[in-house]
Amino acid sequence: MRNANDRLGVRPAIAASAVALFVVPFCLLHVVATRPVNVVDARVAAQLHAFALAHPGVTRLLIVWTDVFGPWPWRVAVVAVAAWLAYRGATGAAVWAVTTMVVGGLLGWALKMVTARGRPLLPDPVALAPGPSFPSGHTVNVTLGAGVIVLLLLPMLPRWGRRVAWAVACFLVLTVGGTRIALGVHWVSDVAGGIVLGVAVIAATTATYEGRRREAGRRPAAVLSEGVAPESAEVVRVRR
Repeated sequence: MRNANDRLGVRPAIAASAVALFVVPFCLLHVVATRPVNVVDARVAAQLHAFALAHPGVTRLLIVWTDVFGPWPWRVAVVAVAAWLAYRGATGAAVWAVTTMVVGGLLGWALKMVTARGRPLLPDPVALAPGPSFPSGHTVNVTLGAGVIVLLLLPMLPRWGRRVAWAVACFLVLTVGGTRIALGVHWVSDVAGGIVLGVAVIAATTATYEGRRREAGRRPAAVLSEGVAPESAEVVRVRR
């Protein structure tokens, strides 16, 4: 009976993954095409551009922040944490982490190609970025990277540390997304779409991984408090 129930648990996970990975991007595309969103985008872009021109010191700080927490630093960080976990014996969690980053990155790139949305065109731009605008690649990657690292490390953190980890992750996502808007290289909806896409990918891959954990006979995990692989804490502790 357990095996049958586990298999039934995997099927909804796979279905959730399919919905998140294929339907969500097209829903985001529809949102971007609506007039109210475009009006808000244009208004915020004009206001923040004026602020950036008037405060060059703040603008330089934003450029540093957006570069330090850009896509490649997150990719490297996730691979490093995944490699460490794999070395310690938590191979499943490591594979989940890398898979999530790859799937999310590819979906973000594909959505850029499908929408081909133009970036803001502002007088005297303070920053430039290549390629289509929607969704924000920086925002997709900071959402994926921060979320994946937190979910990997939660099993090894105390209760108060878990709250701090989530708070830091949310802070990084919002501030990096904010820099892309403030620097005039993305619309507000680009950043919002990047966050939604990143969260959807993490939710989908996590659901699939949780289904496989249950299929292997492990107890269900409270993902937001225990992470994707609560057993990894014991594996790491044993290998020390």
